[in-house]
Amino acid sequence: MATETSGPAFSEDERAAMKERAREVKATRGKKKPTPEEFAVELLEKIASMDGPDRVLAEHIHAIVQEHAPELSPKLWYGMQSYANAAGVSVVFFQDAKKFKARYATLGFQATAALDDGPMWPTSYALTAWTPEVEERVIALVKRAVSADGD
Repeated sequence: MATETSGPAFSEDERAAMKERAREVKATRGKKKPTPEEFAVELLEKIASMDGPDRVLAEHIHAIVQEHAPELSPKLWYGMQSYANAAGVSVVFFQDAKKFKARYATLGFQATAALDDGPMWPTSYALTAWTPEVEERVIALVKRAVSADGD
């Protein structure tokens, strides 16, 4: 049975993110894999390219991850700021609002994050501004995400 669609399966922004991810995967499969330092430079360049408000949020998140979860390595993931565990799997990421023309930026956690809290828990958070309260919550989430038992 044929079904109707109202447009393309993926938006231009989504297709661009998939192409970015394909480039990222290809770069890590080459003869000379990027070093953690090269990944960090690439991530910092991505942050520098963001619009002002998103850049401020991204810089704060970067500083928090570096200080409170130094075991995570910076990398790009679908063209987004991301931090991966020793296996190279993304744990936490930041999606700037401009990426998908959203009204807010997103701080997100992948399944590798130890945020489990019963049968249901949030894995992403809308960010519109950086405040002391936001900083406190982000620090707690990042610390918990990398903890062995989620505490």
